[in-house]
Amino acid sequence: MEVHLSPDIQAKLEQLSSDTGRSKDEFVQDAIAGYFDELARTREMLDSRYDDAKSGKVRMIPSDEVEAHFAAKSRAHRSRRS
Repeated sequence: MEVHLSPDIQAKLEQLSSDTGRSKDEFVQDAIAGYFDELARTREMLDSRYDDAKSGKVRMIPSDEVEAHFAAKSRAHRSRRS
């Protein structure tokens, strides 16, 4: 597989490889593996939250309530600063 990197990323990779003695391939493999691990954790978290919402375990808040809540907080904050 061939990966094309921007010149600035390539330079950082070469510098890191030079500084540590590890190969550029090792760093790229580690970065990609970390990305996939994080993606899997994010997917699990989203699936869990979706399941909680679907089952009724958590209450969904309508967007107009969220907007009203933050508008009130903003007004209260501004009035305290005045």
